[in-house]
Amino acid sequence: MTAIPANPVTPALPAASTPLIHHPYRAPEGFLAPQLPIYQASTVIFPHLKALRSRDWRERDGYTYGLHGTPSTFTLESRLATLEGGEHCTLAPSGLSAIAHVNLALLSHGDEVLLPSNAYGPSLALAKGELAQFGITHKVYDPLDLSSLKSLFTERTRLVWLEAAGSVTMEFPDLKAMTALCKTHGVLSALDNTWGAGLAFNPFDCGVDVSVHALTKYPSGGGDVLMGSIVTRDSVLALQIKLSHMRLGTGVSGHDVAAILKGLPSLALRYTQQDRSARAVAAYLKGQAGVVQLLHPAFEDSPGHAHWRNHCVNEAQPQGLAAGIFSVVFRPSIVLARVDAFCEGLKLFKLGYSWGGPMSLVVPYELVSLRGTQPSGLLPGHLVRFCIGLEDPQDLIADLESALLGVDHFS
Repeated sequence: MTAIPANPVTPALPAASTPLIHHPYRAPEGFLAPQLPIYQASTVIFPHLKALRSRDWRERDGYTYGLHGTPSTFTLESRLATLEGGEHCTLAPSGLSAIAHVNLALLSHGDEVLLPSNAYGPSLALAKGELAQFGITHKVYDPLDLSSLKSLFTERTRLVWLEAAGSVTMEFPDLKAMTALCKTHGVLSALDNTWGAGLAFNPFDCGVDVSVHALTKYPSGGGDVLMGSIVTRDSVLALQIKLSHMRLGTGVSGHDVAAILKGLPSLALRYTQQDRSARAVAAYLKGQAGVVQLLHPAFEDSPGHAHWRNHCVNEAQPQGLAAGIFSVVFRPSIVLARVDAFCEGLKLFKLGYSWGGPMSLVVPYELVSLRGTQPSGLLPGHLVRFCIGLEDPQDLIADLESALLGVDHFS
């Protein structure tokens, strides 16, 4: 057995270690480029103890810790607040995380939250799961029936969630009437504004208190980033959300922030083009024999079309704006296996969730299993959702035509 030396020699560190860590070079002031630097930080260096002891993490005139903000996150938050017509913004790791933050910041044990029947599925699952475990109850209302919402208010109601347009079934509600009703009852309203993307309409002009946006969709534009935002005009609400955000300890990656910042300048161009393409593709499908209903707010016979016109059509946008996403209902006599074969027969449309990216997507849904009952205003049948990307719309139409012809007895 080899004897251990009485005084083992500690290996010397390479001489370059300290000067590499504490190298004096810093980029000079005044360097400008189209893209901002990516600020990655957990630790933030203070110039002296007075700064360390006096800086307030809630303010943006100084930095304290990476989780509380960097120049990258503050820049993105400021631009998103401007995009949606708000004043305060908080980032979250995903759109669903942003929804959860709003619920946890604004609701307490014994409170009740109201959700539309066409709510984003995971949002409803959150209400049935974690919120219920915390003693927060929920009720569901018909998004196209103002009296349905009005009948549910109680002294325990603290928050109403709105969606425009609704998830999967695309109903467009009367946002202005619903938010006015909420204010009459002294209840806060929160809108999932992912569909509108801050472009189709101004959520705060419609009366909402909080706007949540899945930046994963249009702001990213690449189908490769998960992030969400919470925007408000109310400084008291903003602080309440920010304090909850701090206590929960959720942050976002500097590289992901940079990706969203890179996508924002082309947001309006992409949204407009995908809207145009979606209307062309939707019009084609509407004329097919197997389709019994088109669910797209910009089309006259789609549920809530009049509300879409009231909120999204104006002098600046005489044709209105709508996201590049819609659903169709195939007649119930077409067996589900043929609907599945049609979806799998598409070449350019890929099977996948989410939307707002460059690639067109398709997903079939069974509404009864999704919602529990057949939604009012929708015809029976098999629903398929289409999310239009940046491909040439004529190529997409040709892909649909080929897939329809490839399935026997589909029309």
